[in-house]
Amino acid sequence: MKRVGAHVSAAGGVFNAPLNAQKIGADAFALFVKNQRQWSAKPLSDSDIAQFRANLTTTGIRAEHILAHDSYLINLGHPDPALRQKSLDAFIDEINRCEKLGVKLLNFHPGSHLNEISPQQCLQNIAECLNFAIANTSSVKLVIENTAGQGSNLGFEFAQIAYIIACVSDKARIGVCIDTCHAFAGGYDFRTKDAYERTMSEFDRVIGYKFLSGMHLNDTKNDLGVRKDRHESLGRGFLGLASFENIMNDKNIDEIPLILETIDESIWAEEIALLRSFVR
Repeated sequence: MKRVGAHVSAAGGVFNAPLNAQKIGADAFALFVKNQRQWSAKPLSDSDIAQFRANLTTTGIRAEHILAHDSYLINLGHPDPALRQKSLDAFIDEINRCEKLGVKLLNFHPGSHLNEISPQQCLQNIAECLNFAIANTSSVKLVIENTAGQGSNLGFEFAQIAYIIACVSDKARIGVCIDTCHAFAGGYDFRTKDAYERTMSEFDRVIGYKFLSGMHLNDTKNDLGVRKDRHESLGRGFLGLASFENIMNDKNIDEIPLILETIDESIWAEEIALLRSFVR
Protein backbone atom coordinates (compact mmCIF):
# COMPACT_ATOMS: atom_id res chain seq x y z
CA MET A 1 0.00 0.00 0.00
CA LYS A 2 1.19 3.52 -0.78
CA ARG A 3 1.52 5.87 2.20
CA VAL A 4 1.06 9.48 1.09
CA GLY A 5 1.36 12.79 2.91
CA ALA A 6 3.17 16.10 3.01
CA HIS A 7 5.76 18.00 5.01
CA VAL A 8 3.35 19.52 7.51
CA SER A 9 3.78 22.30 10.00
CA ALA A 10 4.83 21.60 13.57
CA ALA A 11 4.12 25.19 14.65
CA GLY A 12 3.02 25.40 18.26
CA GLY A 13 4.66 22.05 19.05
CA VAL A 14 5.67 18.83 17.31
CA PHE A 15 2.46 17.22 18.61
CA ASN A 16 0.48 19.31 16.11
CA ALA A 17 2.11 17.64 13.09
CA PRO A 18 -0.01 14.44 13.15
CA LEU A 19 -3.19 16.50 13.43
CA ASN A 20 -2.12 18.70 10.51
CA ALA A 21 -1.45 15.56 8.47
CA GLN A 22 -4.88 14.18 9.32
CA LYS A 23 -6.54 17.40 8.07
CA ILE A 24 -5.22 16.81 4.54
CA GLY A 25 -6.13 13.12 4.46
CA ALA A 26 -2.54 11.91 4.85
CA ASP A 27 -1.42 8.56 6.20
CA ALA A 28 2.23 9.65 6.22
CA PHE A 29 3.96 12.94 6.91
CA ALA A 30 7.24 14.77 7.30
CA LEU A 31 8.12 17.36 9.91
CA PHE A 32 10.99 19.29 11.44
CA VAL A 33 11.60 18.14 15.01
CA LYS A 34 13.13 21.54 15.81
CA ASN A 35 13.41 24.92 14.09
CA GLN A 36 15.19 24.12 10.83
CA ARG A 37 16.98 27.47 10.65
CA GLN A 38 18.43 27.55 14.17
CA TRP A 39 21.32 25.56 15.60
CA SER A 40 19.78 24.94 18.98
CA ALA A 41 16.34 24.55 20.50
CA LYS A 42 14.92 23.82 23.90
CA PRO A 43 14.63 20.12 24.74
CA LEU A 44 11.41 18.28 24.03
CA SER A 45 9.32 18.12 27.19
CA ASP A 46 7.71 14.95 28.48
CA SER A 47 4.38 16.58 27.64
CA ASP A 48 5.44 17.28 24.04
CA ILE A 49 6.48 13.66 23.61
CA ALA A 50 3.33 12.24 25.21
CA GLN A 51 1.04 14.47 23.12
CA PHE A 52 2.88 13.57 19.91
CA ARG A 53 2.51 9.87 20.57
CA ALA A 54 -1.14 10.28 21.61
CA ASN A 55 -1.93 12.20 18.43
CA LEU A 56 -0.33 9.46 16.33
CA THR A 57 -2.67 6.99 17.99
CA THR A 58 -5.65 9.28 17.42
CA THR A 59 -4.87 9.77 13.73
CA GLY A 60 -3.85 6.17 13.08
CA ILE A 61 -0.59 7.23 11.47
CA ARG A 62 2.22 4.80 12.18
CA ALA A 63 5.71 5.87 13.24
CA GLU A 64 7.13 3.95 10.26
CA HIS A 65 5.38 6.40 7.94
CA ILE A 66 6.94 9.56 9.41
CA LEU A 67 9.97 11.04 7.65
CA ALA A 68 11.54 13.68 9.87
CA HIS A 69 13.78 16.24 8.17
CA ASP A 70 16.92 17.68 9.72
CA SER A 71 18.01 21.32 9.84
CA TYR A 72 19.06 23.09 6.65
CA LEU A 73 22.10 24.41 8.52
CA ILE A 74 23.74 21.01 8.93
CA ASN A 75 26.63 20.18 6.57
CA LEU A 76 28.26 16.87 7.46
CA GLY A 77 30.77 17.33 4.65
CA HIS A 78 31.96 20.76 5.76
CA PRO A 79 35.64 21.40 4.97
CA ASP A 80 36.23 23.17 8.30
CA PRO A 81 36.62 20.56 11.12
CA ALA A 82 35.13 22.84 13.77
CA LEU A 83 32.07 23.67 11.69
CA ARG A 84 31.70 20.04 10.67
CA GLN A 85 31.71 19.10 14.36
CA LYS A 86 29.04 21.74 15.01
CA SER A 87 26.92 20.13 12.29
CA LEU A 88 27.53 16.66 13.69
CA ASP A 89 26.52 17.74 17.20
CA ALA A 90 23.30 19.27 15.84
CA PHE A 91 22.64 16.14 13.76
CA ILE A 92 22.99 13.86 16.79
CA ASP A 93 20.64 16.14 18.74
CA GLU A 94 18.04 15.68 15.98
CA ILE A 95 18.51 11.90 16.05
CA ASN A 96 17.98 11.95 19.80
CA ARG A 97 14.80 14.00 19.37
CA CYS A 98 13.48 11.47 16.86
CA GLU A 99 14.28 8.62 19.25
CA LYS A 100 12.33 10.29 22.05
CA LEU A 101 9.33 10.82 19.77
CA GLY A 102 9.48 7.28 18.42
CA VAL A 103 10.17 8.54 14.88
CA LYS A 104 12.16 5.94 12.97
CA LEU A 105 13.45 7.89 9.93
CA LEU A 106 15.53 11.10 9.77
CA ASN A 107 16.00 12.57 6.30
CA PHE A 108 19.09 14.70 5.62
CA HIS A 109 20.95 16.37 2.76
CA PRO A 110 24.40 14.78 2.43
CA GLY A 111 26.65 17.86 2.46
CA SER A 112 28.60 20.43 0.46
CA HIS A 113 32.32 20.83 -0.23
CA LEU A 114 31.98 24.64 -0.66
CA ASN A 115 34.71 24.49 -3.33
CA GLU A 116 37.31 24.19 -0.56
CA ILE A 117 37.96 20.42 -0.63
CA SER A 118 37.52 17.71 -3.23
CA PRO A 119 34.15 16.02 -3.68
CA GLN A 120 35.79 12.75 -2.65
CA GLN A 121 37.02 14.23 0.64
CA CYS A 122 33.58 15.72 1.27
CA LEU A 123 31.92 12.33 0.76
CA GLN A 124 34.44 10.80 3.14
CA ASN A 125 33.68 13.47 5.75
CA ILE A 126 29.96 12.70 5.46
CA ALA A 127 30.52 8.97 5.89
CA GLU A 128 32.75 9.49 8.94
CA CYS A 129 30.10 11.71 10.55
CA LEU A 130 27.41 9.13 9.88
CA ASN A 131 29.47 6.35 11.42
CA PHE A 132 30.06 8.45 14.53
CA ALA A 133 26.38 9.39 14.76
CA ILE A 134 25.29 5.77 14.39
CA ALA A 135 27.79 4.59 17.01
CA ASN A 136 26.50 7.17 19.49
CA THR A 137 22.74 6.71 18.97
CA SER A 138 20.58 3.64 19.08
CA SER A 139 17.79 3.25 16.56
CA VAL A 140 16.85 5.93 14.00
CA LYS A 141 17.54 5.17 10.34
CA LEU A 142 19.49 8.00 8.68
CA VAL A 143 17.99 8.66 5.27
CA ILE A 144 20.16 10.33 2.61
CA GLU A 145 18.18 12.64 0.33
CA ASN A 146 19.46 13.06 -3.20
CA THR A 147 20.14 16.68 -4.10
CA ALA A 148 19.61 18.77 -7.24
CA GLY A 149 23.36 19.38 -7.45
CA GLN A 150 23.18 23.14 -7.03
CA GLY A 151 26.47 24.82 -6.22
CA SER A 152 28.78 22.46 -4.34
CA ASN A 153 26.04 20.16 -3.00
CA LEU A 154 26.82 16.46 -3.35
CA GLY A 155 24.41 13.56 -3.61
CA PHE A 156 22.94 14.39 -7.01
CA GLU A 157 24.37 11.24 -8.56
CA PHE A 158 23.32 7.78 -7.40
CA ALA A 159 27.00 6.79 -7.37
CA GLN A 160 27.79 9.48 -4.77
CA ILE A 161 25.06 8.17 -2.49
CA ALA A 162 26.23 4.60 -3.04
CA TYR A 163 29.76 5.60 -2.02
CA ILE A 164 28.49 7.01 1.28
CA ILE A 165 26.44 3.88 1.97
CA ALA A 166 29.43 1.66 1.19
CA CYS A 167 31.44 3.52 3.84
CA VAL A 168 28.77 3.21 6.54
CA SER A 169 29.48 0.33 8.89
CA ASP A 170 25.90 -0.44 9.98
CA LYS A 171 23.81 -0.77 6.81
CA ALA A 172 20.63 -1.30 8.84
CA ARG A 173 20.86 2.34 10.01
CA ILE A 174 21.14 3.95 6.56
CA GLY A 175 18.54 4.61 3.87
CA VAL A 176 17.75 6.81 0.87
CA CYS A 177 15.01 9.29 0.02
CA ILE A 178 14.50 10.10 -3.67
CA ASP A 179 13.28 13.64 -4.27
CA THR A 180 11.75 13.65 -7.76
CA CYS A 181 12.49 17.33 -8.41
CA HIS A 182 16.10 16.87 -7.35
CA ALA A 183 16.52 13.65 -9.32
CA PHE A 184 15.14 15.25 -12.49
CA ALA A 185 17.48 18.21 -11.96
CA GLY A 186 20.33 15.70 -11.72
CA GLY A 187 19.41 14.08 -15.04
CA TYR A 188 17.16 11.19 -13.95
CA ASP A 189 13.92 10.95 -15.92
CA PHE A 190 10.53 9.62 -14.72
CA ARG A 191 8.18 10.93 -17.43
CA THR A 192 7.46 7.75 -19.40
CA LYS A 193 7.24 4.11 -18.36
CA ASP A 194 10.51 3.37 -20.16
CA ALA A 195 12.29 6.36 -18.64
CA TYR A 196 11.01 5.46 -15.18
CA GLU A 197 12.14 1.86 -15.54
CA ARG A 198 15.60 2.98 -16.70
CA THR A 199 15.99 5.40 -13.79
CA MET A 200 14.79 2.98 -11.14
CA SER A 201 16.74 0.07 -12.62
CA GLU A 202 19.85 2.23 -12.34
CA PHE A 203 18.91 3.12 -8.78
CA ASP A 204 18.48 -0.55 -7.93
CA ARG A 205 21.76 -1.50 -9.59
CA VAL A 206 23.85 1.30 -8.05
CA ILE A 207 22.16 1.67 -4.63
CA GLY A 208 19.41 -0.93 -4.24
CA TYR A 209 15.67 -0.74 -3.62
CA LYS A 210 16.32 -2.23 -0.18
CA PHE A 211 17.73 1.15 0.90
CA LEU A 212 14.78 3.20 -0.43
CA SER A 213 13.11 4.48 2.74
CA GLY A 214 11.03 7.41 1.48
CA MET A 215 10.34 9.75 -1.43
CA HIS A 216 9.62 13.45 -1.87
CA LEU A 217 7.06 13.82 -4.66
CA ASN A 218 7.58 17.22 -6.26
CA ASP A 219 7.15 18.55 -9.76
CA THR A 220 9.81 20.98 -10.96
CA LYS A 221 10.05 24.39 -12.62
CA ASN A 222 13.17 23.36 -14.57
CA ASP A 223 13.89 20.94 -17.40
CA LEU A 224 15.88 17.72 -17.19
CA GLY A 225 19.45 18.00 -15.95
CA VAL A 226 19.37 21.73 -15.13
CA ARG A 227 20.60 21.14 -11.53
CA LYS A 228 18.33 23.70 -9.90
CA ASP A 229 16.12 22.99 -6.90
CA ARG A 230 12.80 24.62 -7.85
CA HIS A 231 9.72 22.70 -6.74
CA GLU A 232 6.32 22.97 -8.43
CA SER A 233 2.81 21.61 -7.84
CA LEU A 234 2.06 18.21 -9.35
CA GLY A 235 1.38 18.35 -13.08
CA ARG A 236 2.33 22.01 -13.37
CA GLY A 237 6.00 21.49 -14.08
CA PHE A 238 8.35 19.62 -16.39
CA LEU A 239 7.87 16.22 -14.72
CA GLY A 240 4.14 16.05 -15.42
CA LEU A 241 1.52 13.79 -13.91
CA ALA A 242 2.68 10.64 -15.73
CA SER A 243 5.86 10.65 -13.61
CA PHE A 244 3.85 10.35 -10.43
CA GLU A 245 1.51 7.74 -11.89
CA ASN A 246 4.60 5.62 -12.60
CA ILE A 247 5.72 5.99 -8.99
CA MET A 248 2.31 5.19 -7.54
CA ASN A 249 2.22 1.92 -9.49
CA ASP A 250 5.71 0.75 -8.53
CA LYS A 251 5.17 -2.15 -6.14
CA ASN A 252 8.78 -1.88 -4.98
CA ILE A 253 7.96 1.24 -3.00
CA ASP A 254 4.95 0.18 -0.94
CA GLU A 255 4.84 1.09 2.77
CA ILE A 256 7.37 3.93 2.66
CA PRO A 257 6.43 7.59 3.27
CA LEU A 258 5.72 9.45 0.01
CA ILE A 259 5.89 13.11 0.95
CA LEU A 260 4.72 16.21 -0.91
CA GLU A 261 6.88 19.32 -0.69
CA THR A 262 5.02 21.04 -3.50
CA ILE A 263 4.68 24.79 -3.40
CA ASP A 264 0.96 25.31 -2.68
CA GLU A 265 0.00 23.70 0.61
CA SER A 266 -3.62 24.80 0.12
CA ILE A 267 -4.02 22.01 -2.48
CA TRP A 268 -2.09 19.25 -0.66
CA ALA A 269 -5.32 17.40 0.15
CA GLU A 270 -6.23 17.47 -3.55
CA GLU A 271 -2.75 16.31 -4.54
CA ILE A 272 -2.85 13.43 -2.05
CA ALA A 273 -6.23 12.34 -3.45
CA LEU A 274 -4.88 12.67 -7.00
CA LEU A 275 -1.85 10.48 -6.22
CA ARG A 276 -4.07 7.80 -4.71
CA SER A 277 -6.33 7.89 -7.78
CA PHE A 278 -3.35 6.82 -9.93
CA VAL A 279 -3.05 3.42 -8.24
CA ARG A 280 -4.26 0.72 -10.59
